[in-house]
Amino acid sequence: MDINDKVAVITGGASGLGEATTERLHAMGAKVAIFDLNDELGNAVAQRLGDGVSYYNVNVTDEESVAAALGSVMQAHGAIHICCNYAGIGTPGRTLGRDGPLPLEYFKRVVDINLIGTFNVLRLAAEQMAKNEPVTDDGCRGVIINTASVAAYEGQIGQAAYSASKGGVVGMTLPIARDLSSIGIRVNTIAPGLIATPMLRGLPQAAQESLAATVLFPKRLGEAAEIAQVAQFIIENDYVNGEVIRMDGGIRMQPK
Repeated sequence: MDINDKVAVITGGASGLGEATTERLHAMGAKVAIFDLNDELGNAVAQRLGDGVSYYNVNVTDEESVAAALGSVMQAHGAIHICCNYAGIGTPGRTLGRDGPLPLEYFKRVVDINLIGTFNVLRLAAEQMAKNEPVTDDGCRGVIINTASVAAYEGQIGQAAYSASKGGVVGMTLPIARDLSSIGIRVNTIAPGLIATPMLRGLPQAAQESLAATVLFPKRLGEAAEIAQVAQFIIENDYVNGEVIRMDGGIRMQPK
């Protein structure tokens, strides 16, 4: 799919991986709708990038919030071709810690945002994509990109909730790709490793260097722009479907 003149919805698009993807797709001629809860950052990104970028306050776990925002995007642009799901949380918590068992509400909240929120957005975006006329010779109407994590495979101590949520994203990738294949919608997932998001950059330098040393090669943290580059590849390569692509420098996470 040619990115130029397409309409993209990017959850978590106000910072980190989502912001980098917003910047990249906008630079390639796409109209981008940022779905986020951080009004200050969302409006700032939209204002900085200018024409073709809009911000919507959206709670990915709320059906009405997502549906209303998608409706506004459809009204403004008449179509949605790309949906990138980056919105998520990842605060650690041990199954049994000093204060007792991990609160069940904490586990539910992580799964609700990372897994159910992702599914909520993509299912409603797919409903709109199905209305598109095909935009490729193969009959593609849309592309959905979800975000998992290497924690889906090698969750560390304290990552039970996070790993479960990201493992769910990995697990649903192929079934959803199969579900939507007859409509001409491709579905893929990116599983990042240690990426230099604002959260990691906030760690002491020594901690960042220690994490970078665990990467196979190159021995550094990944950049958000490198994840955005993979999103571009997935969108443009019409034969990539039902895949989970690790972007991690070959790292295999240790228990802690």
